[in-house]
Amino acid sequence: MPAVTVDDQMVLPVLTPVNEAFLQERPVRQLTSAPSAFEGEGFPVRRAFFGISNADLDPFIHMDQMGEVEYAPGEAKGTPWHPHRGFETVTYIIDGTFQHRDSIGGGGLISDGDTQWMTAGAGILHIERPPEELVASGGLFHGIQLWVNLPARAKWIDPKYQDISRDELALVRSPDGGALVRVIAGSIDGHAGPGSTHTPITMAHATIAPGAKLTLPWPSHQNGLVYVLGGMGSIGSQHHALRTGQLALLGSGDYFTVEGAVDTASPATQLDLLILGGEPIGEPVAKYGPFVMNSTQELEQAFEDFRSGKMGSIPAGES
Repeated sequence: MPAVTVDDQMVLPVLTPVNEAFLQERPVRQLTSAPSAFEGEGFPVRRAFFGISNADLDPFIHMDQMGEVEYAPGEAKGTPWHPHRGFETVTYIIDGTFQHRDSIGGGGLISDGDTQWMTAGAGILHIERPPEELVASGGLFHGIQLWVNLPARAKWIDPKYQDISRDELALVRSPDGGALVRVIAGSIDGHAGPGSTHTPITMAHATIAPGAKLTLPWPSHQNGLVYVLGGMGSIGSQHHALRTGQLALLGSGDYFTVEGAVDTASPATQLDLLILGGEPIGEPVAKYGPFVMNSTQELEQAFEDFRSGKMGSIPAGES
């Protein structure tokens, strides 16, 4: 799980130590395990938000962990062309390569720490698939796709595409160098990520060495979600055990603490986390298939607009 790293983490900016005597630690409110499923043309995913209420997720809607899977030659799969309206899709690739194309001309290859951020707004068509070289050769593939809701006032804006290179991410470390945090969007301890969001959110990928501890300040006005991409560890003062595919929903507070597990029975593995927070929108959510709106009437209109071609068309030469 390489994503983005450095040879010597001690050269990175350091997180300010949290003054735990004067700040409130976020408790673990709920711990869930993601069920496995298949998406698109049949690639394996974990449904990361399974069991968490819409109110606690707000402004997030949905997240899939794609893989981690080692494809044999000819096995790699993607999605067909499909529409979206009313939210933003965020695809973060940790291992491997994915190709994105959309009906407004956005897209390209994203790999090993890159992110593509697509604002569907009033409507867009897009496709995500492995490039022909990966299909032919096979190889490792691992990433996430996150859906971020848009407030009613932004659901009708023009679609937009952001290509966020791994070289743009803000990299910071814990004081002892045992944890690396990659800030993709929002700001952590004054270190801002490159993602431009309509709904204020924070998104980061943290890697914690076995036995190391990460105490992370977190915006008190945002919710807190910690998802385990890989490895084992614990979270909070009660040391709730964490493992691959589990999500911790945090309560209110100013910071939280995660520790990487030391497993004496097997080779030590690092703990990789996707950490999310957002300001709740607090509006009604009506979602079905590829659309996230505020009412069933708006959902019906979305399907009608898609069928009539108002969300764009597949570019010439694409299929």
